[in-house]
Amino acid sequence: MDVRRRAPGPATTVVGDHQQQKQKSQSSIGPTPKASDALPLPLYLTNCIFSTLFFTASYYLLERWRDKILSSTPLHVVTLFELVAIVSLIASFIYLLGFFGIDFVQSFISRAAHDDLELDDDDDDDDRPLLLDDDEEIVKSVVSGTVPSHSLGSKLGDCYRATLIRREAVQRLTGRSLFGLPLDGFDYKSILGQCCEMPVGYVQIPVGIAGPLLLNACEYSVPMATTEGCLVASTNRGCKAMYACGGATSVVLKDGMTRAPVVRFSTAKRASELKFFLEDPLNFDTLALIFNESSRFARLQSIQCSIAGKNLFMRFSCSTGDAMGMNMVSKGVQNVLESLQIDFPDMDVIGISGNFCSDKKPAAVNWIEGRGKSVVCEAIITEEVVRKVLKTTVPALVELNMLKNLAGSAVAGALGGFNAHAANIVSAIFIATGQDPAQNIESSHCITMMEAVNDGKDLHISVTMPSIEVGAVGGGTQLASQSACLNLLGVKGASRESPGSNSRLLATIVAGSVLAGELSLMSAIAAGQLVKSHMKYNRSSKDVSEIAS
Repeated sequence: MDVRRRAPGPATTVVGDHQQQKQKSQSSIGPTPKASDALPLPLYLTNCIFSTLFFTASYYLLERWRDKILSSTPLHVVTLFELVAIVSLIASFIYLLGFFGIDFVQSFISRAAHDDLELDDDDDDDDRPLLLDDDEEIVKSVVSGTVPSHSLGSKLGDCYRATLIRREAVQRLTGRSLFGLPLDGFDYKSILGQCCEMPVGYVQIPVGIAGPLLLNACEYSVPMATTEGCLVASTNRGCKAMYACGGATSVVLKDGMTRAPVVRFSTAKRASELKFFLEDPLNFDTLALIFNESSRFARLQSIQCSIAGKNLFMRFSCSTGDAMGMNMVSKGVQNVLESLQIDFPDMDVIGISGNFCSDKKPAAVNWIEGRGKSVVCEAIITEEVVRKVLKTTVPALVELNMLKNLAGSAVAGALGGFNAHAANIVSAIFIATGQDPAQNIESSHCITMMEAVNDGKDLHISVTMPSIEVGAVGGGTQLASQSACLNLLGVKGASRESPGSNSRLLATIVAGSVLAGELSLMSAIAAGQLVKSHMKYNRSSKDVSEIAS
């Protein structure tokens, strides 16, 4: 029981969101009268007073009862002091029963009722506390700063209740309602210590299906989480065109996640000595053994060094099984650095990541060397499909691709952006399948190529993507919704037969979907349909002024 006191009287709350969601949730935060409200004193003083009153009154009445029996005085004849003692005994007994007894008894009653129901569905959160008398007090403590908001989940042992309390505290601190941000229907325990800190709800993003995507003779229904109208429809049209022509072919060229620590020496000469040491094949084999001990799946592939003065950047690349692998490679790098400091005690490790990796930033090293999965995907679209399905011509597409995706991107100084909208498809699939959305930056590096083949009649289209960073395990992939989307693609979890095959297959599906999206958007632009389609499918019919008010 919390030892902080709650001042008597109603508390000020943000009623808009709370009252409208009260019927949906099994518990509420509102203040509930309880035994500890009896006196406006700290809780431990209130308990001491009533406990002392109970035992004193009991002792006094027992003494008076004994005296009356000895003096043959009727027991029903009471004095004023005896009447006061009786009232005090009853009042203190009611308080102590209300404070200690009711919660204790009801906890057993609710537990027994729960056991009798024998519910097997974990999503119902049946272990959620039914009595939330202290919630109002905890909300006030969070608002005042005496209880850290981030510790609610671990301290209360109920992630849903912690989210409910934190949500109310945020509304009171900001004076703004969170009505419209869903609370119920999400397993908050699944993200504790894994995906998101201090949750107050979750955001709903619609998931559409594009496909079937015919890739390497297999069909896939591609889940895309997006709020952009036309995106799923356009990708679906590209899939249709590819399907009519026998599908696409995709190949994984390289698979290796990277991490690049930066170390400093007193001189550039010493930094160069470590560089030569790492580039020696004999030393690499020794370091690979140390690196590989960090995980069952991590296997060191290469170490690429770059010097800037007396600073040395070491780009470690390793395979990571079906995981995206950032944590895995970081752990292996840490082991290698600790080993290197034995031979290079003057080495000062400045940071486990020195941006030579390079993670979540556009970088030429990823565009040239690759990071994660390097994939190429191609398809041949016949002249008939280009004309009937895509509503354009092969020469128009080839010319547009050259001027827009190649020349136009070069004029803009693009880095890895030689495409129409690869980031659109990558982001939508990433969100749907629980990938890290920020890694869309390097994962969307793509060059789209188009040329006329078969005497100029048909179109050869390809996308080359050197740094698709995806995983089938870890991070957001373990959440229910994202796990369902991975299962739809047949890449849920780690592959037991061939470790890493699920994540590589997911990377090829991403590339194939990008190919479909590129084909459809470029056709829409070549045919002059882009503005018309967006006006039809990507405009809200709601009154914006009413939404703002």
